[in-house]
Amino acid sequence: MTFQWPPRADEFWLDNLSLPERLVHAGRPEGQAPDDRLKAYALLLQGGKIARIVEGRAPADGRLHVDAGQRLAMPLFVDIHTHLDKGHIFARSPNPDGTFFGARETVGHDRETRWDAGDVRARMSFALRAAYAHGTGAIRTHLDSIGKQIGISWPVFDEVRAEWRGRIELQAVCLMPIVSVIDVPDEFEAVLRQIRRFGGILGAVTFLGERPDARLDAALDRMIEVAKAEGFDLDFHVDESASPDARSLERIADALIRHRFTGRALAGHCCSLALMDDGDRARVIGKLGEAGLNVVSLPMCNLYLQDRQSGRTPRWRGVAPLHELDAAGVSTMVSSDNTRDPFYAYGDLDAVEVFREATRILHFDHASRPWLEAITTRPAAQMRLDSLGIFSEGQAADLVLFEARTLNEWLCRPQADRRVIRNGKLLAERPPAYSELDSLSV
Repeated sequence: MTFQWPPRADEFWLDNLSLPERLVHAGRPEGQAPDDRLKAYALLLQGGKIARIVEGRAPADGRLHVDAGQRLAMPLFVDIHTHLDKGHIFARSPNPDGTFFGARETVGHDRETRWDAGDVRARMSFALRAAYAHGTGAIRTHLDSIGKQIGISWPVFDEVRAEWRGRIELQAVCLMPIVSVIDVPDEFEAVLRQIRRFGGILGAVTFLGERPDARLDAALDRMIEVAKAEGFDLDFHVDESASPDARSLERIADALIRHRFTGRALAGHCCSLALMDDGDRARVIGKLGEAGLNVVSLPMCNLYLQDRQSGRTPRWRGVAPLHELDAAGVSTMVSSDNTRDPFYAYGDLDAVEVFREATRILHFDHASRPWLEAITTRPAAQMRLDSLGIFSEGQAADLVLFEARTLNEWLCRPQADRRVIRNGKLLAERPPAYSELDSLSV
């Protein structure tokens, strides 16, 4: 069926849509659980907002009816773990061997020699234009916060956030080795000043190759004490390794429990959790629930880096055990992570690609539900943006409309022909051309 978005209509029914029941908030009776199927809905759009949501077909009330032909619509996506400061440096600084250590060394050199304010701003802006065209409404980025970069990337992020306000909600997390908290106290204080100034989130890498010890516990205690005192949320890079020494996740949970932390806490990666024996894994997952420590897996980047050895096929997928975490009540999410940099050579900040690949890598199919909350409501709640990731009466008419009519059709193609609607208007923006970055690779 040919479909045309109304070019000038300010009030009309968008009828015969397929919407995920779990992502519709339309006055459902209290205690009634949503099911997992797509259902037919109609949205009344008025003045750029969703005025009404009706299950089934729209009423014959004299208003203009636009038949969506059962096309799938999704709310704006929420990408909770990205690295906007690293993005799009692969052309000038490729990973020499595809390994985690190759990525870390290459990024470190590129950062020290190339990351001035203009370079960081240009790459951030390019990435956000791509995310916006794909239908993303919120992004959390980690910012390398070591040495001179502390004074460069945070002010640039704040400027970019102001430019994008009203289009993409942006949050930033400091990224530093956790040992810096106690080993380099002056630098830690400099990071804290930037977080206070720019409303950031406190974070760190908790596994750097050494088995957890008392120094890690001391650093965690210091971070959590600061977070409690100043009202910061926490977001960690955790155990991104197959090493049997990558066991910091349990220590984080213990510290959160010890300090009775009540803010929002998130652990990214958690790769080694999948390699524990069943008893150890169950014990750690139980502590995450008690601590309120949620988990985001980065399936594309983790699959790319983990278990990479020259001339040898990888033996595992490198991702966290999300099914077990979800069953235990831990809020689980998936996200983009790196984009066209040495940690991940591909990607475009497209949540549909993330979810499509997560479905294959993590076996989201044949599950009790379609996991759509992992790129919508769950990361939105973690970011304290509860109005995002759902369809709700009274909110802005923001949605992403696909030619697909079912989840299977949605996951089979890249959906390059999607339509992004913001405030009831069809976006003309397309992802920017890579040639715009050519000057940054000279």
